[in-house]
Amino acid sequence: MIYSSKKILFFILLINFTFNFPTLSYSRQFLERDYIIIDLKSGVEWLRCSTGQTWNGKECEGQIVRLNFEEIQEALKQANEQLGDGWRLPTKIELEGIVCQKCERGNKIDSEFFPSTPAEPFWTSDKNKWSSNRFWTVNFFTGYSFSRFTASKPLASRFVKDR
Repeated sequence: MIYSSKKILFFILLINFTFNFPTLSYSRQFLERDYIIIDLKSGVEWLRCSTGQTWNGKECEGQIVRLNFEEIQEALKQANEQLGDGWRLPTKIELEGIVCQKCERGNKIDSEFFPSTPAEPFWTSDKNKWSSNRFWTVNFFTGYSFSRFTASKPLASRFVKDR
């Protein structure tokens, strides 16, 4: 027996409403825990604020610090001493996972979960395999990833750790 796409959609909606299955949405990807955001999709914990800022319980305050790769290693050492072990730079895939596709260009991150995030490139830990002196970044202005910066360039960053 062959069903039309309208009938299949109807049955999916009927089952969803009958059993109240959660639908996949961007806002359900994250759980808030004070200064940490739990990413249910990728299984990591994010610092809610960019490097240099602190969470005051309502918002990120302070100035974002743009760091080169050598300075990031020192910042990670401090984060691990102060917040517990395991903090690191995210991979390209992890950082791309918090890009808000439904958000407007110029602010491609959900400010409810990641407030005061500047619309600019953020470091990832991934090197470009075709140009080993360049690292991948994710730009929260466009939502796109690029590999145009060398380790000496100061850029924004946000730390993550595995759950």
